[in-house]
Amino acid sequence: MSISLKQLKVFTVIVQERSITAAAEKLYLTKAAVSMALSELERHLEQPLFDRVNNRLMINPAGELLLPHAHQVLDRCRFLESVFKEKDTLYGELNIGASDTTGNQLLPVMLASFQQQTGHTKQQLFITNTARVCSMLRDYELDVGFVEGTVSGEDLIVTPWFEDEMCIVGAPTCEVQGFAELAQHNSSWLLREQGSGSREYFLAHVASELSTWRTALELNSTAAIINGVAAGLGLACISKYAVAHALEQQSVQLIPSEKRLSRQLWLVTRKDKYQSPLLTRLIDFAATWASNFHCR
Repeated sequence: MSISLKQLKVFTVIVQERSITAAAEKLYLTKAAVSMALSELERHLEQPLFDRVNNRLMINPAGELLLPHAHQVLDRCRFLESVFKEKDTLYGELNIGASDTTGNQLLPVMLASFQQQTGHTKQQLFITNTARVCSMLRDYELDVGFVEGTVSGEDLIVTPWFEDEMCIVGAPTCEVQGFAELAQHNSSWLLREQGSGSREYFLAHVASELSTWRTALELNSTAAIINGVAAGLGLACISKYAVAHALEQQSVQLIPSEKRLSRQLWLVTRKDKYQSPLLTRLIDFAATWASNFHCR
């Protein structure tokens, strides 16, 4: 008996859920059906694909070897199905991951242009921090990611995408005249959580030039940081695109900096993932869109 698509689908979902019960719930199958599909796949390959650890299924080296090939087969089958089911020029769906600033400030505008130009509207956007986006790419939950933080790993392709401008903001009542003055005094800062690109940028490019500073509060969203700055909880280093509205409303004020603060945003894909015509079109469009954006 040959390997079936059902067996490969069951295998990939078990990898994500790490249990037969959770995989069965996600696939709307019985536990017995999921267990049988996995057993048949392991029997056909003549080796187990998971280690059983404390009632959890942890993928083993044989499973790691199979995983990228299973995803490629399933991706290509989904593409073939969409070719015959849909009438659009571009077929299939896109699962896109983005870190906070990129996902909230840039991608909605870019995707609106992409939809207008191509007529393709089946996209899902997941907004989280850089570390989580990369984790979802590695788990084949995303097709592409747009992130702010540093990305490492030989399994990912990382391409420069967009140059972001950073700025330092304080409450309207803040009396600091510039960064040079700020650097000489004790200061309190609002930071994003671990794994955030904005936090990483602050620690690498701003904190090192401060004589004394402390973390006033750690928050997991840029909007919360802006509101915290407006309330006088501390200063923040943030993308100018994220804080533009608050500056216009004068709920925060810009702290002038003698040096230009900028960072690179990245487009990330998994190296071994099949790139459908739709995904290739989006990647090409994103590069052109970013280039044109800076020419405005």
